[in-house]
Amino acid sequence: MEPLNHLESFVQSAEGGSFSAAARRLGLTPAAVSKNVARLEARLGVRLFQRSTRRLTLTEGGERFLAQIGGALATLQAAVAGIDKDDGQPAGTLKVSMGQAFGREHVLPMMGDFLTRYPAILPDWHFDNQQVDLVGEGFDAAIGGGIELSAGLVARELSRIHVVAVASPAYLQGRALPAQPADLGGLDTLLRRSSPTGRLRSWTLRHAASGEEATVDLPRPRAIFNDPEAIAHAALMGLGAAMLPMPFVERGLRSGELVRLLPEWHQDTGAVWLYYPSKKLLPPKTRVFIDFVLERFRNERFAQRMQVA
Repeated sequence: MEPLNHLESFVQSAEGGSFSAAARRLGLTPAAVSKNVARLEARLGVRLFQRSTRRLTLTEGGERFLAQIGGALATLQAAVAGIDKDDGQPAGTLKVSMGQAFGREHVLPMMGDFLTRYPAILPDWHFDNQQVDLVGEGFDAAIGGGIELSAGLVARELSRIHVVAVASPAYLQGRALPAQPADLGGLDTLLRRSSPTGRLRSWTLRHAASGEEATVDLPRPRAIFNDPEAIAHAALMGLGAAMLPMPFVERGLRSGELVRLLPEWHQDTGAVWLYYPSKKLLPPKTRVFIDFVLERFRNERFAQRMQVA
């Protein structure tokens, strides 16, 4: 039987279209991947790829071989990864991607209990607001939104996320509370600039009971940011009113440092998801992390807290 690393190099090169892509997934150099594939070709006596300067293309023999071993290799990899180590506890490095502010506020506090339960797991957690290629970059899981659900990925919804209007008590002192969405335009507002497009994000709210929608005219921006966490801090400082997702303002609302404006109105900004590869046999370290997060978010009523209307 061929060494597992030779087969892995072939399959990852076929799926990624290059030795470089396979190298990123496997944690090897492109030269090492190329050598593994060459040794496999020599052993089989079959050329598996047509090579060009830009891309690898499977030969007819390569396509046939990939179809024959792809599923079997995935099962073998899962079985190898699933073998318990030492005292039978799930073990290994757990590579997870999550948004910076969301991860610090809602996921990092779980780490102590998670490590107490699974001391043989080493968290390798990446706090980044950029989307990641979960499979291509070798992540075991990701928490966030907007990741393209391509083949090979599973997404479990943690919660719908509501965006609400808030301001600090200090800013509101001496000012009349807004009674309808149009009144927000009379306040100093803290606006968000979209990083991908550079455009200012509008304020559109929906009434929880009637479903009526209203877009707010915002003639008095006090400051503009491209980061919702910065906007939340500015609101806490009393610089103006803001529209922010609940994960960024929940603590301030609970403590009284922020006041929710127009409690019957909100905006739905989508959901936060838990993503992971769709393998029949997930490595134990990944499986226990998924179960732990789902259990913790459920017990802490996270979804109910993020949907306030």
